[in-house]
Amino acid sequence: MTPGRATRRETFYDRVCQFVRGVPAGHVVTYGQVALELGSPAAARAVGYALHFLPGDSDVPWWRVVNAGGAISLRGRGEAAELQRRLLEGEGVAFQREGAIDLRSYRWTPPGSG
Repeated sequence: MTPGRATRRETFYDRVCQFVRGVPAGHVVTYGQVALELGSPAAARAVGYALHFLPGDSDVPWWRVVNAGGAISLRGRGEAAELQRRLLEGEGVAFQREGAIDLRSYRWTPPGSG
């Protein structure tokens, strides 16, 4: 450590990014699941904010995070929602007729998770 320089503390947003980086291709997690895994069960909305504010060149696979019903939650839908769907389908994730993902088939649970 350089004298006089404080080390940056890891933020909740950092932890969200680290967790989402671990979600394998072809699987999804929910906003609430991420919050719960990080020990903040009431912070699902904060998970969404963390992913919303990612820089364009981020390596975080944000598209693998969906809402509790297995659906894409982007406000107003539009191009970003279509991009998320294309990216998931490109990884082999199938959408049901009503536009949701079957979480029983595609939800990822990290090793050692309750």
